[in-house]
Amino acid sequence: MSELTRIPAPDGVAPAAQYSHVVLGRGRFVAVSGQVAVDEEGKLVGDGDPGAQARQVFENLRRCLAAAGASFDDVVKLTFFVTDMAHLPAIREARAEHIPDDRLPAASAVQVAGLVRPEFLMEIEAFAVVPEQAVVPE
Repeated sequence: MSELTRIPAPDGVAPAAQYSHVVLGRGRFVAVSGQVAVDEEGKLVGDGDPGAQARQVFENLRRCLAAAGASFDDVVKLTFFVTDMAHLPAIREARAEHIPDDRLPAASAVQVAGLVRPEFLMEIEAFAVVPEQAVVPE
């Protein structure tokens, strides 16, 4: 696990309810491209179901992080791209299965007109910092 410091309420900034305003880390930077709700064969998971799509997206993020020798403990930033802000509760529920409230990363949520395929309700990208001595699995 990387050595991260989370600052949910910097002086003079309103406290963050569902994210940390600042996350500081020392180590190796990992960027995970936006993940969508497809399984390992590229098939859509959860057609029209934001909860099912969010769970698949977080599973894909977990697998991508693991490939870099990282975990959700190392995540410093998540960006949620959603076609409807009404999907945020489903995303938060799926996130809670992987990241406890006391380890929330910095986060942004952006409503978009559409994603690469119209059936995708969300896309989520992650940035992580892992210790420099971490070994990347082969």
